[in-house]
Amino acid sequence: MPILEAGSGPLVLCLHGFPDHAASWAGLLDRFAQDGYWAVAPAQRGCWPGGAAPDGSYRASATGQDVLDLIEALGRERADLIGHDLGARAAYAAANLDAARVRRLVGMAVPHGPRLRTAWLADGDQQRRSWYMFFFQTALAEPAVALDDFAFIDRLWREWSPGYELPDAERSALKETLRAPGVLTEVLGHYRQLFSPPADEATRALEARASGPITVPSLYLHGADDNCMSVESSDGMAPLFENGFERIVVPRAGHFLHLEQPKTVADHVLGFLNS
Repeated sequence: MPILEAGSGPLVLCLHGFPDHAASWAGLLDRFAQDGYWAVAPAQRGCWPGGAAPDGSYRASATGQDVLDLIEALGRERADLIGHDLGARAAYAAANLDAARVRRLVGMAVPHGPRLRTAWLADGDQQRRSWYMFFFQTALAEPAVALDDFAFIDRLWREWSPGYELPDAERSALKETLRAPGVLTEVLGHYRQLFSPPADEATRALEARASGPITVPSLYLHGADDNCMSVESSDGMAPLFENGFERIVVPRAGHFLHLEQPKTVADHVLGFLNS
């Protein structure tokens, strides 16, 4: 898989979400490198030409296994994981699949545990925020997302992070990632498998394992103004973390908090990693 990297030292993997790509970590990679880390941001499966899931799976257990395989491919026994959005889901899964490979875990913007699934079933506010997930199940999704130079993506960024404007060069680079042959189809696969259980029993068991209680020290960050995932969706997470947990709500930040408040986010993350 393609990676961006900076620095040398203990390995920190920075995992991107949707609609995003590895390049959004560039500023934080440099900050982590300055603090003595080897900071690496990989592309998630499906997010580059020729990067379609080899087994067709975009489930949490598959993306979590990618994280563990990357740690091994980079020649390390362990890594710290920082995941945003779908990258947080991959980080949680990796920590559950092999806790010995994960030293510390940071999740951002998407909580861990069953509370979010309950919200999709019963919370009208979160259902409205998550409308795009339900829309992605339809045949209209792919042409709608790509229409008018990915105006759909511009809308999500505006709605999810009110008051934040992604710089033009970075917006263009993101759209180039999504425009590459086959990428948009595969990216939507992350959502099209979200609400349907695996057909085979072995994968169902693996998914259950990937979503269980986490046994590595963990930090969770959520933007106070997040209009994608409500800040309340991350309430009550602590019982799911068995070896230390802290939740921080970042003021003046929406869904893309690592871009909106990079210094604050980096300070919190490095304070946790270095403690």
